[in-house]
Amino acid sequence: MAIVIQILCSYLATLGFGIIVNIPHRALNSCGLVGVLGWITYLLIKGANGGTMLANAVAALMIGLSSIFMARRLKMPMILFNIPSLVPLVPGGQAYKAVRNFAVGNDLAAISDLVQVVMIAGAIAMGFFISELVARTYFRITIRH
Repeated sequence: MAIVIQILCSYLATLGFGIIVNIPHRALNSCGLVGVLGWITYLLIKGANGGTMLANAVAALMIGLSSIFMARRLKMPMILFNIPSLVPLVPGGQAYKAVRNFAVGNDLAAISDLVQVVMIAGAIAMGFFISELVARTYFRITIRH
């Protein structure tokens, strides 16, 4: 039951952020589905003891590839699907803990949390980079043949 709640919450978070950033209404449901797909990927890899960084990187890769598919299917820019779908992956909890630990003077714990935030953000960026690389390679190959 907890997984169903997490999936529902990831859909609502993606949908809510899409509404906040004024995504066109016809793209909102697809955007939510891309966010859910990314979160399910994250949960599967994390549940298989893949680690946080790998889970974030592969989830971002899945979001990137799904965004490319949805953008082509709906004839809309890819960024409309990328940005809101990342919301469930953003390491907000770790960032909050880092700031809180800095505020209370626990610098060692704060630096540890901050390093984790930077590594997660880097993993997400790497996942997007790889998805863009895969998509460009795929489209170059299919256009030539």
